[in-house]
Amino acid sequence: MATEEDAPLVIGKINGVFGVKGWIKVFDYARVRGDVLQHRRWLLGKSNQWSERKIEAGQIHGKGVIAKLEGCDDRDSAAALLGSEIAVWRDWLTPTQGGQYYWFQLEGLAVRNLTGESLGWVTGLMETGANDVLVVEAGIEEHGAKDQLQRLIPYIESVIKDVDLTGRQITVDWEVDF
Repeated sequence: MATEEDAPLVIGKINGVFGVKGWIKVFDYARVRGDVLQHRRWLLGKSNQWSERKIEAGQIHGKGVIAKLEGCDDRDSAAALLGSEIAVWRDWLTPTQGGQYYWFQLEGLAVRNLTGESLGWVTGLMETGANDVLVVEAGIEEHGAKDQLQRLIPYIESVIKDVDLTGRQITVDWEVDF
């Protein structure tokens, strides 16, 4: 059985056709519009059936991204790709510099504070404009009922003290009752 680490990382979706020569419109999931074009090949898929395709050309166009795939030479072949997810294998990604991480690397990590108390696990991240925020969830049991407690912890240097991908844990300067 394939693990999540073996699964392709979805980075966008084909959401339209552009012109009559096989160009497609791409919804880019990257923080910076156009980053999807850094990859010279994509995995295209629907329902987790992936096929590798090479990119002949691509560019930012208006508020979106357009691309031309090898073998996609007319509007009909482009239309056949509508709704396909765009993914890459994780080993195709550019390695990060020290102290930098892809969001998918942080999701699922346990979060503990400086005194070792568990705050839960990272279920997602979000951008706020000022800084990124870890979405941390923990199951709590109170009066026999089980609830989910959600914490929003700023991803800033004064709060994030250590990220240990191997140990699958993030240490933060954050109190349990904050």
